[in-house]
Amino acid sequence: MRTAFFVAAALVITVLSGGTAETAEPEGPGTAATPVEHRRGEELFNTHCAICHGDRGRGTHRGPTFLHRMYRPGHHGDYSFHLAVQRGVTAHHWRFGNMPRIEGLDENDVDEIIGYVRWLQRQAGIY
Repeated sequence: MRTAFFVAAALVITVLSGGTAETAEPEGPGTAATPVEHRRGEELFNTHCAICHGDRGRGTHRGPTFLHRMYRPGHHGDYSFHLAVQRGVTAHHWRFGNMPRIEGLDENDVDEIIGYVRWLQRQAGIY
């Protein structure tokens, strides 16, 4: 309850100060060590995704966080991540611009990245 209050307060302050709620950094996973089974996904994410989606998926000024309920498995399933990598994405939820297709990743690589992102989401309470 207390955490929800602080998150809501931070969003209100961000909006009132001229920012937007979409660029506010959400609470995310702490500094828990990445499990062995997700380390390859983490490495691939850091190489191909973090430049826009940020350290541990927290987002940047170039791309949205994956630690938002918008990207929970029930809304953006794993297949949508595969399509985003293969085809790119036209901006529709956020104002970061279009995402280009990502070269140099095969299906297995994307599966590894998805596993890592889903682990980060679970750490953040997003199911």
